[in-house]
Amino acid sequence: MEKNKTMTEKNVITEKDFQKVANKVSLITIIGNAVLSVLKLLAGIIAHSNAMISDAVHSASDVFSTFVVIIGIKLSSKEPDKGHPYGHERLECVAAIILAMVLFITGLGIGMEALKNILRGNYSDLQMPGILALIAAVVSIASKEGMYWYTRYYAKKIDSSALMADAWHHRSDAFSSIGALIGIAGARLGFPVMDSIASLVIFVFIVKAAVDIFKDAIDKMVDHSCDEETEKQIYDCVMKNENVLGVDLLQTRIFGNKIYVDVEIQADASYTLQEAHDIAEAVHDEIERNFPKVKHIMVHVNPAK
Repeated sequence: MEKNKTMTEKNVITEKDFQKVANKVSLITIIGNAVLSVLKLLAGIIAHSNAMISDAVHSASDVFSTFVVIIGIKLSSKEPDKGHPYGHERLECVAAIILAMVLFITGLGIGMEALKNILRGNYSDLQMPGILALIAAVVSIASKEGMYWYTRYYAKKIDSSALMADAWHHRSDAFSSIGALIGIAGARLGFPVMDSIASLVIFVFIVKAAVDIFKDAIDKMVDHSCDEETEKQIYDCVMKNENVLGVDLLQTRIFGNKIYVDVEIQADASYTLQEAHDIAEAVHDEIERNFPKVKHIMVHVNPAK
């Protein structure tokens, strides 16, 4: 017995609400990043801080990233059609992969520039940054950390990998601003190399975040199975039915942010076709009720040995 599930009242959030929440979060972060980028750029120019100017460019990249998130979520929310009967959820993973690449390239640029400045060995020609750059760095850290927690909250609420990737992009920007703050403070204290050392440390954090986002998106793209705990819970759910005498096969795969389940159960061989169908239907509905992320369930009935 096979049955497709689109959306049930049990689901945490409907597709319409998913799109609405994602658009609201994305719009707010686009406005915030645009304003922050301009402010940091002006502060960097006025206060003669290359670190702050670089940080402004990093924030500007977040605006591009959020546009990628909007496009990815919009495409992934499209209804199934003849050419895509299982839906378009994986397109959100594509958006997350693009974001991971942008994050990695941004971090790599910061790391290479920092390493080049460290290896040059001569810092006498560097200008001392003004106090305005320090203030801008503090404002940036607070703003970007706030954006991270705000975006992360809604990413977990609607279970969006692309939105979660964007949240980590905000945090990477906060890390970048921390590096800028340390570097600017160190330069003002007479240690200009502190700017580059801090940037090099931040580079490691940014690249790690990019790799984690990329790995999570790839797992969802290649039909990775659910974790063992989730599969055990599904197994226990199936075995709660008193007419199920055993489970011959239980397979799961992650499709975007949804789960697909294939299960073969054992039932009394003397049951009629209708009775076996009713048992399979009951197993299907029980899984659907208890696991809102499950979109598609196939239940096959084998005669018990």
